[in-house]
Amino acid sequence: MKELRQKDKWGLGKPSVMIFDVNETLIDFQSLNPLFKKTFGDEKVLREWLGHLILYSMTLTMSGLYKDYWDIGRGVFRMVGGIHKIDVTDDDVEALKKGMQTMPAWPDCKEGLAKLKDAGFRLVTLTNSPPPTSGGKSPLEHSGIAGLFEKQYYIQEAKAYKPAPIVYHMVAQDLDVAPSDCCMVATHVWDTIGGQAAGMQSALITRPGNAVLPVDGLPQPNIIAKDTVDLATKAAAAWKTGTRKAA
Repeated sequence: MKELRQKDKWGLGKPSVMIFDVNETLIDFQSLNPLFKKTFGDEKVLREWLGHLILYSMTLTMSGLYKDYWDIGRGVFRMVGGIHKIDVTDDDVEALKKGMQTMPAWPDCKEGLAKLKDAGFRLVTLTNSPPPTSGGKSPLEHSGIAGLFEKQYYIQEAKAYKPAPIVYHMVAQDLDVAPSDCCMVATHVWDTIGGQAAGMQSALITRPGNAVLPVDGLPQPNIIAKDTVDLATKAAAAWKTGTRKAA
């Protein structure tokens, strides 16, 4: 009965929409390694900064507050500098902002996303990053893959960061589909759990620095893939046969 309840809750039917996270899932944060090496003397500090960035964006949402993702990123950059007793300059902060907005796409994305579109999935994105300012480009546009998506969604419209349920529901409602018709695709387990808690299915892409969270009682991704090409292959297999998870 326990397994049946879990299947009923997380769903088995083929979704019509793939909702992609952007940061790390589609664009390569490792491109910022040289900046962190230059600033902190160790590129591994990137992971520390990113962890704080995610933590404090969630903290603001849980506290009923909101600040722009770039603002949080720059503030956390200075905070990490304080932790490591490093003098972070204004030039360093400006380089971080530019880097966050111009990261390249992972090399598998164009092929994998095209395969998913050919398989009949609608593709959209949902990102914690803010929309571009007037005349500017989104990170997806800079990376050259924006044209593969039907629409780009930003959490700014809800003034709440993922994994708040309102953010996922905002996308489903705008597309006029049920949450169960959506699959949240991300490289972060907190994002796949958020999508599933909002009634969606999920797919985890295990980019470098990310892995599954094997905790009993937590929703596990319907699909676990190494990249978007692998995701397209496993999605075709999983939802053709009705299999719950293709790992």
